[in-house]
Amino acid sequence: MPVFTPCRGKTACRDDGERCVVCNRSLVEIGQTRDLIDALAELAMRQNYDNVDEFAAYVAAKLVKKVAFRRAENR
Repeated sequence: MPVFTPCRGKTACRDDGERCVVCNRSLVEIGQTRDLIDALAELAMRQNYDNVDEFAAYVAAKLVKKVAFRRAENR
């Protein structure tokens, strides 16, 4: 199973047209991740949350649980 490598920032990103050669993630994956983060930021802005850190921690915890649940289902 591959390991996620976080982006080091747009200024560090170098690609070969298909993958970032710094983090080795596909440009499609990077784009999808950016779109999802943008959608979450948009939701937090629309809701005018003062406690964005709590919202982000909630989303992160739910994501970990959801992935664990789906992996267990697939075994």
